[in-house]
Amino acid sequence: MTASPSAPGARLTANLGLTERVLAGPRMRKLLAIVEEGLDRVEENLAAELRVTDALADSTTRYLYEAGGKRVRPMLTLLTAQLGTGVTDQVIAGATALEMTHLGSLYHDDVMDGADKRRGVPSAHVVWGNSVAILTGDLLFSRASQLMAQIGERAIRLQADTFERLVLGQMHETVGAQGGDDPVDFYLQVLADKTGSLIAASAQAGVLFSDAPAELEAPLLAYGERMGIAFQLLDDVIDLSSDPAETGKVPGTDLRAGVPTMPYLLLARAADPASRALKATIDDGVARIADGADPAILDEAMTQLRDHAVTEATRTRAYEWSDAAIAALAPLPHGAVRDALEKLAHVVVDRSS
Repeated sequence: MTASPSAPGARLTANLGLTERVLAGPRMRKLLAIVEEGLDRVEENLAAELRVTDALADSTTRYLYEAGGKRVRPMLTLLTAQLGTGVTDQVIAGATALEMTHLGSLYHDDVMDGADKRRGVPSAHVVWGNSVAILTGDLLFSRASQLMAQIGERAIRLQADTFERLVLGQMHETVGAQGGDDPVDFYLQVLADKTGSLIAASAQAGVLFSDAPAELEAPLLAYGERMGIAFQLLDDVIDLSSDPAETGKVPGTDLRAGVPTMPYLLLARAADPASRALKATIDDGVARIADGADPAILDEAMTQLRDHAVTEATRTRAYEWSDAAIAALAPLPHGAVRDALEKLAHVVVDRSS
């Protein structure tokens, strides 16, 4: 585990791909400097807010924070704040609270999904058990709510609405599509709630807490939700080709745990015999793993699914959602902020991890 998160400048350039080539020109470089400075402040806030007097809670709440992270959500808040008065104390507090909410959701997600690794380290529930991991997530949500309460009623409503969607998304993913639901549409709604809602809230928060024009909130909400869907669809592709040495996850982690992904759902729609046979193999393997079999029994099937046309179709869908996110930005004024948001939407679907 790393001793501390990577420097904000490194996150923006190396991790997010916002290189000098991408953010070219003096306006972009100035914007990048503002965002990096803001991320420094958010990082300091996170370090302070995650300190707990109880020794166990202090260890658990800081665990995934110290494992790193790209800080996409606070970066979005800092970017969109430039549409108003810029990086205010409220913007920093809101960005910190939303990142803490994201961190809290990771503790819960790993328990729900049975994931053994997160950010290259053992998941919190592997280290401390399910109960402590869940309670740590709850503690982070509580701390985030306290921060939002300091900002005011608008911030509390934003936090509450977003948290409701996060919970509904996780609940729907857990129970799965019901009779009459289209599995693909159902899955996209889960992604919108579980991933898109928090990214959307982060984009909205910058407008809300910098007193930017209120008419910019709706376009940025649409942008954030669509970008979140694109991000997760690309994650579905990456999940099948991940390098365990780099990600700490074996390929097909989600599917092995019985969590359907877009490639699998598209495979289920395919009518050719080879696709049906592959789906049957995956279904049988997932059932056997649930009964205690070695997850490695699906290694060959995951390789076949990675190379199947449905995985490339998933990548195509990710690009379509990225394009839709960019289209939502049409009401925003032309300038460095809009350009950066457009480039970020491209970056999330061009990444390899």
